[in-house]
Amino acid sequence: MALDYDIRPLGAHRCLLGESPLWHPDEQQFYCVDIPGRQVLRWREGADAPDVFPQAAEPGCIAARQGGGLIVARRDGLWALDTASGALTPLAAPPYDPARQRYNDGKPDAAGRFWIGALSDAREPEAALWRIDAAGAHAQLDGIVTSNGLAWSPNGRSVYRSDTKAHTVWRHDFDVEAGTLGEAQVFARFEPRAAGQPLESYGGRPDGAAVDESGAYWVAMFEGARLLRYAADGQLLEDIALPVRCPTMPCFGGPDRRTLFITTACDKRPADELAREPWAGAVLTLRVTVPGLPAQRCRL
Repeated sequence: MALDYDIRPLGAHRCLLGESPLWHPDEQQFYCVDIPGRQVLRWREGADAPDVFPQAAEPGCIAARQGGGLIVARRDGLWALDTASGALTPLAAPPYDPARQRYNDGKPDAAGRFWIGALSDAREPEAALWRIDAAGAHAQLDGIVTSNGLAWSPNGRSVYRSDTKAHTVWRHDFDVEAGTLGEAQVFARFEPRAAGQPLESYGGRPDGAAVDESGAYWVAMFEGARLLRYAADGQLLEDIALPVRCPTMPCFGGPDRRTLFITTACDKRPADELAREPWAGAVLTLRVTVPGLPAQRCRL
């Protein structure tokens, strides 16, 4: 079932590869990153164009930091961003070879540890999902090509994650006190694109995700031009058609957390596709019925 949503772009700005949308729980402002554009972006209320925080390396994801500002996970490690001054402070070097990998999708858990998955530039299963805390970076899973889809259930006892190349979303039991994962259970699996298959008949592959207060998992389907909403039991609740081929990640925001923000991509897309999709690269917005969960703060 799909409801009739009024989907709009957030101003005129276009990202090459928008990712990691975040409604900052303290600032009550919307942020995201443009990975190849090497930018962290902030939209002030009512502004058509975002404030830009340039980065010296690709930012894969961001998180609200306990005490203010952001943590930026870049190819070259973790950085604290003072969002008042724009000052950047290095926090930790990357736990991988930055010539082959970079940080990708990540979020803090309820205890403030930063969980970040990496991706392999060579598209090989050599990346890992990292749990990062005051004691350092700890690999929790390996053999990943492109880590994505991190999101926790409302009670914090389950965590979702995907490997985009594998076209699969898994769910794990989660021990928030210990910060450990249980065995992986397949939550959703999608058909890969066959050789020569037209994009119009391809459903896409799972990218970033978010969870609402009912426990439903919302996942952006890259190259599928759609956003899927699953109940916690795996039932597909909604299949929402989007006006762009490459959505990347949703997040909930606004004062009532009922505005859904969806980052999208236009980088390296065919010219005829971009001519049909003037909103490619935009942040899309729509209003939903069930509020999303608030963003957790990182305690690094």
